[in-house]
Amino acid sequence: MKKDFANAYKYHVLYISYRDSMSSAQVTNQTSLLQYNYSLAKKQAQIADLNEQKKLQNVFQLGTLAALLFIGITLLVLYRNNRQKQKANNLLSKQKQIIEEERDKTNNALADLKLTQKQLIQSEKMASLGELTAGIANEIQNPLNFVNNFSEMNRELIEELKEERKKEIRDIKNEDEILNDIKENEEKITHHGKRADFIVKGMLQHSRTGTGERQLTNINTLADEFFKLSYQGLRAKDKNFNAEMVMHFDPNLPKPNVVQQDMGRVLLNLFNNAFYAVNQKAKTAGNSYKPEVILTTLTENGSLLIKVKDNGVGIPDAIKEKILQPFFTTKPTGEGTGLGLSLSYDILVKGHNGTLDINSKEGEGSEFIVRLPLN
Repeated sequence: MKKDFANAYKYHVLYISYRDSMSSAQVTNQTSLLQYNYSLAKKQAQIADLNEQKKLQNVFQLGTLAALLFIGITLLVLYRNNRQKQKANNLLSKQKQIIEEERDKTNNALADLKLTQKQLIQSEKMASLGELTAGIANEIQNPLNFVNNFSEMNRELIEELKEERKKEIRDIKNEDEILNDIKENEEKITHHGKRADFIVKGMLQHSRTGTGERQLTNINTLADEFFKLSYQGLRAKDKNFNAEMVMHFDPNLPKPNVVQQDMGRVLLNLFNNAFYAVNQKAKTAGNSYKPEVILTTLTENGSLLIKVKDNGVGIPDAIKEKILQPFFTTKPTGEGTGLGLSLSYDILVKGHNGTLDINSKEGEGSEFIVRLPLN
C-alpha cells in the first residue's frame, strides 16, 4: 500500500471540483430543461387559449350566422305573408266590389221584378175586368130595366091617382091601393138601383191598383152578384152556353173583415174557371150532359167557407201541382194569362190569412174551397 497522500489529496480536490462542476452542469441542464418545459407549457397554454378563442369565434360566427339565417327566414316569411295578405286583401276588395256590383244589379233586378209584378197584376186585373165588363153589359141591363119599368108604372099610377081625386065622390080605398102600389114600386126601384150601383162600384173597385181597406162584407151578396156577372160574361162570348146555377147560402153567415174588391176578384176567378170547365165539357159530352156550378157558403170551426163546385172537365193529376203557379194555364193562347188562380191564392193566403183547397178528378169536375178566418 502506497501512502501517497499528496496525490491522493490532489485527486480528491479534483474529484470534488469535478463533482461540483458536474452538479452545476446538471443544475444548469435541469434549469434549462425546466425553462424549456415552462416555455413549452406556456406556448401550449397560449395555443390552447388561441384554440379556445378560435372555438369561441367559430361558435360566435355560427351563432351570428344562425341568427342572420333565422332573421332572413323570418323576414322572408313576413314578406311572403305580407304578399299573401296583400293578395288576399286585393282579392277581397275585388270580391267586395263584385258583390256590391251584383247587389246593385240584384236590387235593380228586384225593383224591375216588383214593377213587372205590379204591371202583371194590373194586366190580370184588366183582363178579368174585360170578362167582368161583358157580364156587366148583360147583368146591369136587368136592374136598369126594372128601374125604367117601375118608374113608368109609377107615372101611370100617379096620373090615375090624380084622376081619382078629381072625381066628386072619391074612393079613398082605391086611392090607398094606388099609393101602396106606388110605394112598392119605389121600393123595387130603390132595390134595383142599389143593385146597379153595386155592380158599377164593383167594376170600379176591380180596376183599382191599390190594395183597398178591409171592411165587414156580406159574402152572400158579393158572391151572388159576381156569380151572376161571371155567368153573363161567358154567355156574352158564347150565346150557346147554358149552365144551371145552384146557390146554397147560409142565411146567418157572419160578415168577415176583408178587402171587398180583392175578394170579388177571387170569386170572379173561381166562377170563371168553373163555367169555363163545364162549357169545355159541354162541347164534347153530348146532349145528356147538364152543366152545373154549385155555390155554397157556410161556417165551420170558426171559419167562413165558400165552395165552388162544378161537374166540368176536372184537373189532370199531372198538372194539379202547377195550377197555382204564376203564368201556368190550361186555356188556349189568348184566353188566359195564367195569373188568375195564382193571384187568388196570394190574396187569400198572404192578404187574408186564409186557404184555398182544391179537390178535383179528371173528367168528373172540381171543387175549390175558400176558407177565411172569422177572428
